[in-house]
Amino acid sequence: MTMFHYVYVLQNGENELRTGYTINVARKLEQHNQDGQQWKVIYCEAYPHLSDAMRRAEYLKSIHGEKLIKQRLQRYLWK
Repeated sequence: MTMFHYVYVLQNGENELRTGYTINVARKLEQHNQDGQQWKVIYCEAYPHLSDAMRRAEYLKSIHGEKLIKQRLQRYLWK
């Protein structure tokens, strides 16, 4: 069985975005919600190799990556 590494984007009630990578998205979401804010998963990608997930997460944190996420989720983010 292949273990996947997930790249995720979270959003809180103030429309802030947080991007990262993990092997367990549910556990990572719980960790983020421990600070008193309510985050939700709004985007996720799966990669079989950690290095690919790390590289993708770094890209999505960049100005160009943030623009890509906002374009992909345009209808969701601004409804």
